[in-house]
Parts: sequence; C-alpha cells; structure tokens
Amino acid sequence: QVQLVESGGGLVQAGGSLRLSCVASGRTFSTYAMGWFRQAPGKEREFVGVINWSGGNTGYADSVKGRFTISRDNAKNTVYLQMNSLKPEDTAVYYCARAISSTQYDHWGQGTQVTVSS
Repeated sequence: QVQLVESGGGLVQAGGSLRLSCVASGRTFSTYAMGWFRQAPGKEREFVGVINWSGGNTGYADSVKGRFTISRDNAKNTVYLQMNSLKPEDTAVYYCARAISSTQYDHWGQGTQVTVSS
C-alpha cells in the first residue's frame, strides 16, 4: 500500500516562499511520475505541475510557471514543490499524487494547507 505524506505548508506573506515535501512509502517511488495539485475553497482541484520518474522533465500550469519548481530525490522517496513569489491566489490545500499515466493518478496524500496573506 502506497502512502503519500505532504508537509511544509503554512502561512506566508505575499512575495514569500515555501517548500512543500511529499514523502512516499514503498520501493517503487522512483519508477513513477509524481504530480502536485491544489484546491482552493469553493473551487475544483487543479493541476499544479508534474515531474517524471527521473526528475529530468517537468511540466507546470501556466498560473505557476516561472514561480514554482518541482524536484525529487529518489533516494529519499521524496518529491518537492518549491514555491516562490507567492500570491494570495495561491492559497489552497496542496496535494501530491502518483501518476499512472499522463492524466491519471492513483494515490494521493492528505494535503497540506498553504495560506498566502496580502
């Protein structure tokens, strides 16, 4: 059973930075792409970005491109989301998920709250 646990959320002022971590259990972490998503109150969950199994390729939503960076450390079974130049509209619960295809994710973490004050 794969478990994903996010951490690193919190309250930050606009323009600040946070780094989220997502630790995965199991021995197959390095063979899967990993994604980050977020859900703001009253809104649907939205894609933030994805990183391939090796960390060599990433993709981002337009809303975060140039501000957010995804990386991973397969030796630590961990994927990171570095968030810079944060805006109040980035306020949401952030989730990591394991990708089983380019559009499908089969395991999700419990989420970590990010709040950006203006």
